[in-house]
Amino acid sequence: MSVKVDPNFMKELESFGLKDASKCFHCGNCTAICPLSEGKTPFPRKLVKYTQLGLKDKILRSPEPWLCYYCGTCSEKCPRGADPGETMMVMRRYLTSKYDWTGFSKRFYTSERFEIIAIVVVGLLVGIALLIFNTGKPDWEHARINSLWPKEKIEIADLIMAAVLSFLLLSNAYRCIKFIMGDLLGKIPFRYYKEQFRELIVHFLTQKQFSKCEDKKQWLIHLLIMTGYSTAFLLVVVFIRLFQRDHIEYELLHPIRLLGYYSTAALLYGCTYALIGRLNKSKPPYKNSHSTDWMFLILLELTTLTGIFIHFTRLLDWPFATYALYVIHLMVAVPMLVLEVPFAKWAHLAYRPIVIFLMKVRENYLRDQASESVESGEVQERAAT
Repeated sequence: MSVKVDPNFMKELESFGLKDASKCFHCGNCTAICPLSEGKTPFPRKLVKYTQLGLKDKILRSPEPWLCYYCGTCSEKCPRGADPGETMMVMRRYLTSKYDWTGFSKRFYTSERFEIIAIVVVGLLVGIALLIFNTGKPDWEHARINSLWPKEKIEIADLIMAAVLSFLLLSNAYRCIKFIMGDLLGKIPFRYYKEQFRELIVHFLTQKQFSKCEDKKQWLIHLLIMTGYSTAFLLVVVFIRLFQRDHIEYELLHPIRLLGYYSTAALLYGCTYALIGRLNKSKPPYKNSHSTDWMFLILLELTTLTGIFIHFTRLLDWPFATYALYVIHLMVAVPMLVLEVPFAKWAHLAYRPIVIFLMKVRENYLRDQASESVESGEVQERAAT
C-alpha cells in the first residue's frame, strides 16, 4: 500500500491554528503521561509525527484526535514546549472541515473575517425576519411574547431549523464514520453496533472518558457546558410550546422550570469560567485559543445572559424591553445554532462519542474474527491428524 506524503501539510494546518508541532523531537513523554492513550491508540506523539511527515491520509483515517479531550497535561509536561494538546485540537478542526461536504467548516476555521461576517449576516437576517413576520398586535400593557410571535409559529420555524441542522450534522457524521471505519463499514454485522449503542449514549451524556484526565475541573466545565446547552436546545426548540408561556408561571419545582434553571446556571458558570481562563491564559487549553473557540463561548454567554434578562423583564411585566430583548436573544442564539452545530465547535461533541463507539465496535468484531480464525485452525489441525 502506497503512502502519500504532502510536504505542505504543516503549512495547511497553520491556517487551522497549528503553531508548535515542529518543536517536537518525539521523546514520547506526552503519550506516556496521557491517561487516555493506550497501546492500540497511542497519542499525541503518533499524530504529531504524522503531521511532521505530511501523512494527511493517515490522519484522516485516525480515531485518536477524537479520543483526546485536551486537558492540557501533555502540553504542560512537554520538555520542548511543543503543545501536543493544541496539535490534537488543530487536527479536530482539520478533520471537521474534511467531514463537512459543504466546505463551510473550512472557511469558518481558516478565515476569522468569514466567521464574523457569517455570524453578523445570519443574525441580521433573523432580526429582519422577526420584524417582518409577526402578528402586528403587540400587547403594550403586559409583556406577552406570544402576542407578537405566537409559540406555534416559532415552533414551526424551530422544527424546520432543527431538521436542516440534523441533516447537515448527520450527513457529516456519516462521512466521519466512513473515514474511520474504511472497508469494515459494510462488513461488520449490525448486532455489533447494537451491542455498543448504550455506550454511545453514555459517552455523549457523561463525557466519562474526560473524567479519567488529571484535571477534573476541565471535565466538569466541559460537562456543564455540554449538558446546559443540550438542555436549552431541547427546551427552546423541541418543547417550545411548554417553555414559551405568557403570565402562567410554573411552580418552583416543576420539571420545565428546574431544567431551565439548570441550563442557565450550567451555561453561565461554564462559559464564564472558560472565558476568564482564556483571558488569563491560566491553563494549557486556554493559552492558544482559536477565534472559533472565542466566538462559540461569547455567543453562548450572550444567549444565556439575554435569556436571563428576558425572564426578569417578563416577571417585571415590561413589554418593550421584553420584545426588544427577545429579538436580540434570537439574533445571537440562531447564528450560534446554525453555524456551530453542523460546522464547528458543537459538531465535535457529536464526532467524539461516535468515534469512541466505532472503536469499540471494531475492536469487538476483530476480536471475534481472530477467535474464529484460531478455532478454525484448531479444527483443521485436528482433522489433519
